[in-house]
Amino acid sequence: MPIKSNLNTRDPEIICIMLRILQQLVQSEKKVGQALVPYYRQLLPILNIFKSKNFNTGDQMEYSQRKSNNLGELIQETLEIFEQYGGEDAYINIKYMIPTYESCICA
Repeated sequence: MPIKSNLNTRDPEIICIMLRILQQLVQSEKKVGQALVPYYRQLLPILNIFKSKNFNTGDQMEYSQRKSNNLGELIQETLEIFEQYGGEDAYINIKYMIPTYESCICA
């Protein structure tokens, strides 16, 4: 699985690229998000490691936001897209692999 091998490089630049690709893939067609749910157990563990990698800039300007290079925020955004497009079981599977994740969908 090339997606998993790219994520397992643990290189933040490669992970950012893969997350943007996954976001576009999931948003491209309705059923793609649901089709990825069984693969969350292969994809999400590496995201759990990097989920807390946010830049603490204090009151300074964050220039990486233009290119979406803030890995922690990009992971959070990707997980929210996975939940929105993944169907009923998406949240349960995400929460199982990333216990700190909170749902973005109001009940």
